[in-house]
Amino acid sequence: MSELVEIVDSLENKVSKLLHKIEVLQSVNTRLEDELAVLKDGQNEAKNSLLVWEEKYNSLKLASSMLGSETSKTEAKLKINTLIRELDYCITQLSE
Repeated sequence: MSELVEIVDSLENKVSKLLHKIEVLQSVNTRLEDELAVLKDGQNEAKNSLLVWEEKYNSLKLASSMLGSETSKTEAKLKINTLIRELDYCITQLSE
């Protein structure tokens, strides 16, 4: 009979330890999920900032090419032609 009591006590002890581990892991998991959300927000902000800076860079590059060397002028002409084609396409789509 005492063996049965010892087995039950041992099982209770193990179950208690497992429940405690579950609580600890759940709290760690919650903390990690919060940290992940914060990091994802930071990553999205960084991506948006990068896009803004890329647009500014391209605008500055285009403006510089209009004032710069012959190769830059060619690049600017190509960009302007591309923009004109895009505008023509949009106008065609609107007129249909």
